[in-house]
Amino acid sequence: MNMDEHVVIGIKTTVTAACAALSAWLGWFGWLVVAWTACMVMDYITGSAAACRAGEWSSAVARDGIWHKTGAMVAMVAAALADWMIGLVVNNIPAVVLPWDYSVLLCPVVLAWYILTELGSIVENAGKLGAPVPAFLARIIAACKGSVDAAGDKLAGGEEKEDQ
Repeated sequence: MNMDEHVVIGIKTTVTAACAALSAWLGWFGWLVVAWTACMVMDYITGSAAACRAGEWSSAVARDGIWHKTGAMVAMVAAALADWMIGLVVNNIPAVVLPWDYSVLLCPVVLAWYILTELGSIVENAGKLGAPVPAFLARIIAACKGSVDAAGDKLAGGEEKEDQ
């Protein structure tokens, strides 16, 4: 084995170990957060690229996009705090006995909604960049988002929809 092959094997080993450690630390819920973060970054980049391609890029619109994503992060923190509070109440009131320990419920649903929202925007941006985008992809993402909306409505005990 030459020196280059040793370097490549070392890099592969390091990346594999890092991914394994990250998976052990984050678990399935953490990977949803990583996916959402990646989707937000990809949406911002593809949206900026699409605007540049159309000759419509504006720093004010780009800032609005950042503010929009900041608002989503604040909403996610609110969902996490609500999950934490519900968990404290449900897991520590002796009169309430569930057949499982409550850890999270709201956060995964809200994260899935945000991920699907970002994916829809990314697909839209891909089309604006000139890529051929299969129509069924956008429909499937919209259908999945509708399912998450319905699940959230069911959790909330109502049928009202609040789309953004």
